[in-house]
Amino acid sequence: MEIYINGKFYEKSQAKISVFDHGLLYGDGVFEGIRSYNRMVFKLKEHIERLFESAKSIMLEIPLTQGEIMKAVINTLKENKLKDGYIRLIVTRGEGDLGLDPRKCRGNATVIIITDKIALYPKELYREGLKIITVPTLRNLPEALNPQIKSLNYLNNILAKIEAVYAGFDEAIMLDSLGYVAECTGDNIFIVKRNHLYTPPQCMGTLRGITRDTVLEIARKDKISAHEHVITRHEVYISDECFLTGTAAEIIPVVMVDGRVIGTGKPGKVTLKLMKDFKELTKKEGTKY
Repeated sequence: MEIYINGKFYEKSQAKISVFDHGLLYGDGVFEGIRSYNRMVFKLKEHIERLFESAKSIMLEIPLTQGEIMKAVINTLKENKLKDGYIRLIVTRGEGDLGLDPRKCRGNATVIIITDKIALYPKELYREGLKIITVPTLRNLPEALNPQIKSLNYLNNILAKIEAVYAGFDEAIMLDSLGYVAECTGDNIFIVKRNHLYTPPQCMGTLRGITRDTVLEIARKDKISAHEHVITRHEVYISDECFLTGTAAEIIPVVMVDGRVIGTGKPGKVTLKLMKDFKELTKKEGTKY
């Protein structure tokens, strides 16, 4: 496996950064998870735009243009001869000292691109559906660390994931400070009620997921009424269908939440339709390499 670091490729065992890099010391950086299907990178432009938006928000200057970053992603996939793959694109503040002051890292941003395979959930869960819970850890307040910034500081999500895993579940719902559904530890959440599709708005402390936005686009093309609307746990419990979305997860059905069976207890027709249409879209849309 060849890893891209600041314009050069290194074998996995030789791919190293300084222990003084502020991405390691403080989670000071941003990242993107991207997928390629049949030598086409899905929504590459949208992912790179979001990366630069995250970087701008934390005042991190990326030393490459958006076009150069896109080219580097393509070259890394080619270098590793991957037809279908997962891309982890990371930009850290770079090497500094042991203090917090980001000025000590000025001009030293580190750009890393890793390409590999990923399987977030077993195949049978896409057929049978996930069982998830709500965890006590709340989503970060937007006024503290805005969840729309896809930063390397992922401890909020990790703490919630720990709670889910120790309870025997793969994924969990995180609420905001007002008790409304925000998102899951690594995925956005949707519910279906009377053939209407709902997902929490960005102002509720959710990441603007690329797959989330794609699902909303597909729903509108399929004439499915789609809404960004605040959601309570009660509304999740009484929904007809529920599913999660994410770059790694794609679209995965949820059939039980906090012990409540969702709908019939099987993936619903709207979810299955969106899963099918999403798969078809990945076959024909993307940046070729």
